[in-house]
Amino acid sequence: MQVMSLPLPSEWLVCADTVKVTTDRKVGLYNLTDRIVAFIEKTGLQEGIVVVTTLHTTTAVFINEFQDALLRDIQQVLEELVREDQFYYHNCDDYSDCERRNATAHLRSLLLGHQVVIPVHQGQPAVGTWQNIILAELDGPRTRSIHVQAMGIPRNGRM
Repeated sequence: MQVMSLPLPSEWLVCADTVKVTTDRKVGLYNLTDRIVAFIEKTGLQEGIVVVTTLHTTTAVFINEFQDALLRDIQQVLEELVREDQFYYHNCDDYSDCERRNATAHLRSLLLGHQVVIPVHQGQPAVGTWQNIILAELDGPRTRSIHVQAMGIPRNGRM
C-alpha cells in the first residue's frame, strides 16, 4: 500500500452545482460521466472527492459499465425484481394519494441507490477504465436535477 502525504492548504475547495438531465423515456439509463468530468475541471479540484446525488426518489445514480447489452441486462433485472404486475400499496387509492402509480420506480431506485462518492486524483475522477457514472430514470420522461459537490484541494493549493 502506498500512502501519499499531502500538505494541507490554508483553504479548502468546496463547490456545488445542479446538473439538469432531461430524460426521454419512462425507464432509461443516462451516462453522466462527461458532465461530472467537466464539473471537476471547472472547479479546479486537484485532490478530493465529488459527491453525485440525485434529488428524486424515482431515479438512481450508480457506477457501472455503459455498454448497450449490459444496460439492457440491468433494466431486465430491475423489471424482474420489482415487477409491474404486483400489488403495491403506493399505487392503491385506499392507501396512497400518489396519482403517478409509480411504486415500481421508488422500489427500483432503492436497489441502485441515490448517491455515489468518487475520489478525485490529479484533477480526474478515480474510476476504472470501464466505469461510468450512470443516472437511472425510473419514472420519466422528466427533467431531473442531480446535485454535484466537490470538496478537497484545488490546483496549486488555491481556489
